Amino acid sequence: MSPMPIKPPQDDPSPPGQRITEGLAKLALVMRHENWRASGQRGLTPTQTQALLAVVASTEPIGVSGVAERLALTRGSASVAVASLVEKGLIEKRECVKDGRASTLHATRRGRAEAKAAGQCSSGLKAAASAMPTSDQAGLLRGLIALIHELHERGDIPTSRMCVECVHFRPRAHGRADKPHHCAYIDAPIGDADLRIDCPDMQRASVQEQNRLWQVFVGGEPL
Repeated sequence: MSPMPIKPPQDDPSPPGQRITEGLAKLALVMRHENWRASGQRGLTPTQTQALLAVVASTEPIGVSGVAERLALTRGSASVAVASLVEKGLIEKRECVKDGRASTLHATRRGRAEAKAAGQCSSGLKAAASAMPTSDQAGLLRGLIALIHELHERGDIPTSRMCVECVHFRPRAHGRADKPHHCAYIDAPIGDADLRIDCPDMQRASVQEQNRLWQVFVGGEPL
């Protein structure tokens, strides 16, 4: 009996965008599992944990609407999460100085400790990313920034605090291959691996300046 002929491998007919989406979906499953496991250990839901982190990370007074915008939630969902955090003694509401009808959210001492513990929670995904070569980390981070930027432009995600939209960012300011950009806030050269997606010190540039920064970042001439 003659052996069955081996079929040559066929090219994947799916476009790259679809394969990228499939890969991100697999990563989302890992993140969802880790978030539920870690949050459950602390008696919180993932949404409550993210709401607490949003309040702690905010550099300006933030209310329920701000939490909803930061996490891309409805105001109702954000309100439920915040109410649970208040009940657990992790967040407290204070009367807004500028508007007595509104309230601002502030983490309690327990809340800040809880947020710190959540931020230090071990993550298999983080460990896997950290194990990648530095050049691969930089390339992946740059790709994620481009994807987030596109989603933001389409209105699919709320505003982010990325370097590429900051008044302090100077793309391609240096001739160095490893650190071609410059951060005026820390007055130091930075590379793609140093770029931040959610920087608490970010100061948003004007829309016109953001567009200019982005064009230079993706391949234009130095500023």
